[in-house]
Amino acid sequence: MQYGHAFAVAGHGGRRSTHLANDATKSSVSFQHANVACDDDDDDDSSSLSTASPAALWHKNRRKEMIQKYPEIIQLERSSSQIVALPLLFLVNFSLAAMAVLSGSLSILQVGLLALFPGSILSLWQLQILHDCLHGSLFSEDFKFNPFRSKKELEKILLFWASMPSAFGYYLYLKYGHLTHHRNVGNSDATLAKLFDSRQKDFEDGDVLFVAHRMKLKGDVGPKIYGHEVSISRMGFRSWLGLDRYGSRLRAAINATIFASSFLFERAMLILNDFVVALIGKNLFFPNKPAAFHDECATYCRCAVVVRMALVILAGSWKALLFLYLAETLWSIPPHPAAAMFVTNHGSISDATGNCVPSSSTYAGRWYSLLTLGTNFHCEHHDFPTIPLQKLGILREIAPEYYKSGSTDNVIEVMEGAFADPDFYACLDSNVLTKA
Repeated sequence: MQYGHAFAVAGHGGRRSTHLANDATKSSVSFQHANVACDDDDDDDSSSLSTASPAALWHKNRRKEMIQKYPEIIQLERSSSQIVALPLLFLVNFSLAAMAVLSGSLSILQVGLLALFPGSILSLWQLQILHDCLHGSLFSEDFKFNPFRSKKELEKILLFWASMPSAFGYYLYLKYGHLTHHRNVGNSDATLAKLFDSRQKDFEDGDVLFVAHRMKLKGDVGPKIYGHEVSISRMGFRSWLGLDRYGSRLRAAINATIFASSFLFERAMLILNDFVVALIGKNLFFPNKPAAFHDECATYCRCAVVVRMALVILAGSWKALLFLYLAETLWSIPPHPAAAMFVTNHGSISDATGNCVPSSSTYAGRWYSLLTLGTNFHCEHHDFPTIPLQKLGILREIAPEYYKSGSTDNVIEVMEGAFADPDFYACLDSNVLTKA
């Protein structure tokens, strides 16, 4: 695993408008001129948006240009994370289950500490390995395992069952919202309201559900009940302090606290919603989605609830569920170091030529890349979605002019910048796409 040269990030010294040296300055690809169709093999979705977003096209053009210059990248795309990630996934899930049971005999403080470390890291690793599975890069192409008829079949089954144990889990986001995220990232038509009102099976951009807590968006807001907005994420974000309030550091700390509160509250509500969906067989937050979506939601929620309740019974305490809840949320919020890459992965930073860069990576050294299992290589992932997790760091070695050099990002300063002065999501604001 070559994670030693970690890479580009949004925000140095608390500012995400920092120029990205050695990025698009040496590339003919600009956000403004991203006009090639986005037809990645893994973008099989039923999104109602017919064309890819400018941000997705920007990555598509970069990918084509990089492969023309460095055809050896194709070999990375043909590799898999099977040898590393598959055993790790089983170890992670066994460990999460064991810690959930152990939590029954611990104090609430001890449960919180166990969830912080190693629980939160294990939960993030679970997500990243399942993410590889979704993109088809977990198993090698010649992998055979009876009685499964195909690699695709095995991936679907693993994605479903290996997302447990969990408190609310990553499965529904990955299945219905991640591949469309690659196609529609930063699409002004993929609004929060459309996501909840859509009649399509897939979410237009599943990441909007997360960034709504911490970034500027455009368009109408959802969900709504009888015409009244009930968005926890947007209500929280509207409470953030403006640039005229206090100093940068204090403002960032207050805004980060508001973000953590709204995020944790929404996640708790999702756990309750899973019980409701398991009982009634329908996710009421998405009333217009087809029956296939609701059937899958109900099936997953029923299985997941059974697993959660089994762990609660084995632990003899509700603290088993508390552990899983904290493990899944703590890595996403400050001051957890992994939150730095999570809250800055799709901002609106500018490169040295003034072009807007819709995706960012966090380069904080070898241990940070291991801690996040390569999730910090986010720009690289959007450039090449099928490169497995242990190979993403090699891209900077092959094509260094496309990514920032160095591994000295300060995660505290990265988070401070994100919360002191929030960006538009993935270059959504047309006024900052590029300099005239």
